[in-house]
Amino acid sequence: MKTELNPRERVLRLFRKEEIDRIPVFSGLGNIIVDGLERSGLRFIDLHSDARKMATAAATSFQLYGLECATVPFDFGVEPQALGCEINFYPHYDKNVIFPTIKKNLAEHIQDIDIHVPSDLAKAGRIPVVAEAIRLLKEEVGKEVAVGAIILGPYTLAGQVTDPGNMAKLAFKKPDMVHKLLDILDEVEIETARIYKEAGADYITIHEMAAGGEILSPRMFRSVVKPHIERIIAAIPSPRVLHMCGDTDAIVEDMVACGADGISVEQKNHIAESRKKVGPDVLILGNIDTFKLMVGGTPEDIDNAVKEAIADGVNAVWPGCDLWPTVPKENMEALVAATRKYGKLG
Repeated sequence: MKTELNPRERVLRLFRKEEIDRIPVFSGLGNIIVDGLERSGLRFIDLHSDARKMATAAATSFQLYGLECATVPFDFGVEPQALGCEINFYPHYDKNVIFPTIKKNLAEHIQDIDIHVPSDLAKAGRIPVVAEAIRLLKEEVGKEVAVGAIILGPYTLAGQVTDPGNMAKLAFKKPDMVHKLLDILDEVEIETARIYKEAGADYITIHEMAAGGEILSPRMFRSVVKPHIERIIAAIPSPRVLHMCGDTDAIVEDMVACGADGISVEQKNHIAESRKKVGPDVLILGNIDTFKLMVGGTPEDIDNAVKEAIADGVNAVWPGCDLWPTVPKENMEALVAATRKYGKLG
């Protein structure tokens, strides 16, 4: 392709498996950094409940560094809060990067949970805040860049509304009880995705960070988690990305079988081997180390990692998980520059 595409066109054409000029560099996960916040006069603790600040922050990664996306939200508490969990926003830590956490979940044990799903999730908790941030992004940068939205995977959400350690034990001992809970949470995530798509999200990433190889065996993933991810993906319009943290080598084919338009993997995944397993047509997005490399590495380290990821077969250079916000601006710039250098096609 001779004509250079803009970032939005490049990303959306990638998802449609149409011809593009070069490999894109983007993310469907959290990708804001402190440098961008400071240059925009924002504090990290203020972003999560204010649509205007959330949208402004999300746009900085594109506007300041050239990352080809704007993605919200930035924490894992949106759906849990909508279901009744108490969230700690750490309001007194105004100069530190501290993500909101679950202060009080619905119950310690699954058998004690009595979930009351709001009749109108579009008005529940911070879901309307995220939806408004998406609308603002579409209005302000949506012609130039793809806007992404994140929902939790059902197993990850279950581990937020109850004790995750108990979840892992019950997934093995009493899978029927776990399936019953996940059936409810499937519908929550399907509806949340619908709300975000209606607000204008170009693509949805299902962030199933709690079901990777260090937590669940491949057999447990296939029997307990996979059916629910398949259900959610089937109900969400394309483009959809399935992200899983940790070592996904043993389940990469199962991830593909879930039906997403692309899979997102981190640095523990051996891309070259995954490419052999899934063939040339599957979109693999990854697998740049978001902390050890992006925070602690040098621009030269990042240049080498991007070159290797492209050589191994990624379809997009994509941080392997949420970027830790203390990434130096030089490293963010290096990520984008290296992709432009090594990612030319045709």
